[in-house]
Amino acid sequence: QVQLVESGGGLVQAGGSLRLSCAASGIIFRINVMGWYRQSPGKQRELVADITSSGRTNYLDSVKGRFTISRDNAKNTVYLQMNSLKAEDTAVYYCNVETFIGTDYWGQGTQVTVSS
Repeated sequence: QVQLVESGGGLVQAGGSLRLSCAASGIIFRINVMGWYRQSPGKQRELVADITSSGRTNYLDSVKGRFTISRDNAKNTVYLQMNSLKAEDTAVYYCNVETFIGTDYWGQGTQVTVSS
């Protein structure tokens, strides 16, 4: 059974930091891309950052320089370090994992709330 367990969300003041984690288990095929998406009320889900198995990263323009994505391939875990948080970063953050055969999986989501 595939599981993506997210942790690290919460309430933080503007300018603060949070670190999200997502541990994947039960995935038979090798993982290619691991990423974080977010969705706030009334908006479409958007890609925040992703990272390939070789370490190549991609970021949403509005988080560049503030967020850092990383992964531990041995643990099938992806992290999102979020610094200098802004009120507009408030959203539910979802972990996504894509395998080399094209299947993908989603976490249950973790709420990040930034108070101004």
